[in-house]
Amino acid sequence: MTTAAPTAAHWVAGARPRTLPAAVSPVLAGTAIAVYDDAAVWWKALLALAVALALQVGVNYANDYSDGVRGTDADRVGPMRLVGSGTATPGAVKRAAFLAFGVAAVAGLVLAATTAWWLALVGLLCVLAAWFYTGGSRPYGYLGLGEVMVFCFFGLVAVIGTSYVQSQTWRLPALYAAVGIGAIACAILVANNLRDIPTDRTSGKLTLAVRLGDSRTRALYVLLMLLALVALLGVASTTSWWALLALLYVVPGARAVRVVTSDARGPALIPVLQLTGVAELAYGLGLLVGLAIAG
Repeated sequence: MTTAAPTAAHWVAGARPRTLPAAVSPVLAGTAIAVYDDAAVWWKALLALAVALALQVGVNYANDYSDGVRGTDADRVGPMRLVGSGTATPGAVKRAAFLAFGVAAVAGLVLAATTAWWLALVGLLCVLAAWFYTGGSRPYGYLGLGEVMVFCFFGLVAVIGTSYVQSQTWRLPALYAAVGIGAIACAILVANNLRDIPTDRTSGKLTLAVRLGDSRTRALYVLLMLLALVALLGVASTTSWWALLALLYVVPGARAVRVVTSDARGPALIPVLQLTGVAELAYGLGLLVGLAIAG
């Protein structure tokens, strides 16, 4: 039971700040394409960043709430969860999730009003995807579809959307960048679910990692990191070879791959999440700096 009100530090920890590169990186990558096209609109980039960060925090609190009330966080190996640990009540965490979604909605509506109103529908789909990842009676995260949705929303939608709201054009390099960012974002989730295979299997949480098994999940992680490299070559071939500054992602990425392929388990896999997050951030930042130089 909760014995005291959660502190600000508890709420920050519950927001899982180490996952925030997955929100920042797509905005950097999408803005990189707009910068190369001399179409960057910085206040729109900042609004897109607000949307992405708020959605990431919202989905983290929503997962905390939904997993906590289902009891699937009872034996977690990873970071502390507010509901599962009894630090905060389920109602409080649920309200925090919807507050974050509200912030994302407000920023998203401003972007839609100044770009195209159909973007509001895209934003609504993003919020619904965030909630039903682990929420509702049949959460898709429990059906092995989490990686698909991460690739779509934190890769394709986030990168292409950020580029579009600034340039208002569809660009092939944005698609390549979106595939690269989406692949690394998926790799973060794959690493997380690889670590949790034993507890998820026991609780009936049938993630993709549970369905694939340990060895194939490790192979999937490596393939996703390689896909990001192929996608980066696509960006460079359709813009400038300065985009290859994003190869900086290989430095933390290679370290993460070594851990994953070393048969590390449980807590030994926790550093992989941070390394993969840094790799994604390096990918997005490398694209932005490289294409700013080229542009």
